[in-house]
Amino acid sequence: MTTDGRTARAERTRRAVIEAHVDLIRRGELKPTGAQIAAKAGVSLRSLWGHFGDLETLFEATGTELMRRLDDAYEPVDPALPLDERIDAYCRQRAELLEYIAPFARASSLRAPFSPALQRIRLRHIERAKEDTMDLFADCFEGVDPAVRRQAENAIGVATAWPMWMSLRDVLRLSVPESVEVVKRAVAALLSEVSSTAPTRPEPAMAS
Repeated sequence: MTTDGRTARAERTRRAVIEAHVDLIRRGELKPTGAQIAAKAGVSLRSLWGHFGDLETLFEATGTELMRRLDDAYEPVDPALPLDERIDAYCRQRAELLEYIAPFARASSLRAPFSPALQRIRLRHIERAKEDTMDLFADCFEGVDPAVRRQAENAIGVATAWPMWMSLRDVLRLSVPESVEVVKRAVAALLSEVSSTAPTRPEPAMAS
């Protein structure tokens, strides 16, 4: 087999393993074993570990694939919309994303305390939410003290991330629309608070 052929075959195996991992979790198998993943992918267990080495490497690869899918599906909210419409659209968008990743987030919660790879993936999700927030609501942060800005950025990032959503959906047992309204209220309150700390701009001088 040529080098190109071996590379293509290796990539197909890796893709099959990642797809199998994703599919098993989506179907409710929150802690799939290597044997289950290999069987689902149609490869040998030896081949699976030959390509990924260990669970940490597989977690990193699967997390990266999920982030890629989310990036492909992402459609930015128009920052020119009125603030209340931006908040509504953004929180509904976050709800869709969080419902999509729900099985993977639940699976991650079982292993994350012992997995640096899963901890990194969780942080990447929150950092991405913070970046989106700062882009969409940049006008609310104009002139705000950097320390206050960081605090608000972290607060909104957590308010629109999985831990908050899990509390609403899995603990309080709220519906998706009810949960969206809670998140909207939290985001609106945080933005209002941070905006109130910005210095008041002087009124333009009237021409004589």
